[in-house]
Amino acid sequence: MKPNFKITPSIKSLLCVLMLASGAAVATAANPPPGFTALFNGKDLAGWRGGDTFDHRKYLAMPDADRAAQDAKWTADMRAHWRAEGDELVNDGHGKYATTEKDYGDFELLIEYKTVPLADSGIYLRGVPQVQIWDHTNPKEFKNGADKGSGGLWNNSPGAPGKDPLVLADKPFGQWNKFRILMVGARVSVWLNSKLVVDHAVLENYYDRKQPIPARGPIELQTHGGEIRWRNIFIREIGAAEANKILAGKNHAGFKSVFNGRDFTGWAGPVDNYDVTEHAIICKPHKGGTIFTKAEFADFAARLEFKLPPGGNNGLAIRYPGQGDTAYAGMCELQVLDDNYEKATNSKIDPRQAHGSAYGMVAAARGFQRPIGEWNFQEAIIQGSKIHVELNGFPILDTDLANVKEFMANSPHPGKDRTSGHFGFAGHNDPVAFRNISIKRL
Repeated sequence: MKPNFKITPSIKSLLCVLMLASGAAVATAANPPPGFTALFNGKDLAGWRGGDTFDHRKYLAMPDADRAAQDAKWTADMRAHWRAEGDELVNDGHGKYATTEKDYGDFELLIEYKTVPLADSGIYLRGVPQVQIWDHTNPKEFKNGADKGSGGLWNNSPGAPGKDPLVLADKPFGQWNKFRILMVGARVSVWLNSKLVVDHAVLENYYDRKQPIPARGPIELQTHGGEIRWRNIFIREIGAAEANKILAGKNHAGFKSVFNGRDFTGWAGPVDNYDVTEHAIICKPHKGGTIFTKAEFADFAARLEFKLPPGGNNGLAIRYPGQGDTAYAGMCELQVLDDNYEKATNSKIDPRQAHGSAYGMVAAARGFQRPIGEWNFQEAIIQGSKIHVELNGFPILDTDLANVKEFMANSPHPGKDRTSGHFGFAGHNDPVAFRNISIKRL
């Protein structure tokens, strides 16, 4: 028996309105995965400004009025070429780049895109170009690596890790491609359509390759000659503990702990000047001296976490002979120092005394420490006379001590050419803490 129900014109109109409203809600609703936030709201360009290929450090250094004027100019141009269309952010292939108003440090980014033949685009990370997107079937671009596919860090130096994608993972035109991008420090991993195409590679600073990329910066969606559509743009900011875990988990084979987390077994020197608290070695206040592993190391990589008090000062003893001034008798002391030391102590330092520096010999890049009270992750690689230091995923020192001819205060370092020695900590009266200390012989 059929139900005695008649759809009148008024009811039919109401149903159509409800269906359209429901469809619109589904199309434009931003439903990020747990822990993520939506960068595109599915309605308009709120949260986005215009941007360009422009050094973010210089952008931040601009006078406020100049920066506001530049923003207005870029944004007006951007809005002429970008639009929200349903749940898609669409660019016509021209104009300035859609740039987040907010800056980001460490993050995980999920984003989908669909483009057209011969198009060329990319995603700038912290304002630095770029995770490449292009037509991998365009023979005119094969000389630039297009045939290898999208997802590589295209502006890295030729032959550098991450420059070219590990596999070709692009889908045919007309289909949506999906990126997952994980960025910790300058280290970038990229998955395209669930395939790993960049594995923990350092993103080089396009604007000044002698310096690391900025610690924070915007996400930029580049435009370059062909329509591109974006959707499901979600980001998750990564905290210090997770970032340290990610860094420690990569390429960890061969690393062995040199500290048991309980006592100073395997260590020598003035250990009474240090405590073991919560699985960390801590220099006692107003105490110091260099404690060191009983084992000696020639070429090695060391990984550890450290935490500083305001104005905290310590150092990593590299190839230390077991006696004498660490910075001069050993190969070097890799400085461990609060990046805000001058402000905290109202004193000045030589650039070769800043954190990560080969003390008194070579200055490290500054500005990559976590806030006081948070644990930092550091890796130091010692091979022959060469030293490479990464702090929280940023390369801050890459030097060859064999080339050092000038020394701070004209004080020579007679131990700098040592080929082996102990590893340790050179305390300077402050309660600097170290944990998760491991070494890999090379």
